[in-house]
Amino acid sequence: MPEETDEPKLQPGAGCPIRGVLDRIGDQWSLLTLEALEDEKKRFNELLREIGDISKQMLSKTLRHLEQDGFISRTVYPEVPPRVEYELTEMGRSFLIPMKALIGWAERNHSEIMSARQRHESG
Repeated sequence: MPEETDEPKLQPGAGCPIRGVLDRIGDQWSLLTLEALEDEKKRFNELLREIGDISKQMLSKTLRHLEQDGFISRTVYPEVPPRVEYELTEMGRSFLIPMKALIGWAERNHSEIMSARQRHESG
């Protein structure tokens, strides 16, 4: 029988910083959300319109994860109805540099990747 301890259980990927970070920001919605917040703070519905084909539930989940990891901040203004705005944190801004490098690499190599996939499927 396993021994019980008072130590907290680690989240998947917690022991590997690279995997833990890539799991969070490696999905298409996180990258698109961060890109949408590059120039200015935005409200939920502005992000929903700008990103396009994301559902309200997925955007909400993505924003929650990005806030939890420190990429964005969420500000609630005490108004009726409440106004909520999202913006990049300093860390979120610093991530734009490698993110844009990755996006640029993907754009430059997209046709070669698609050709390789076709060769693999037909071979």
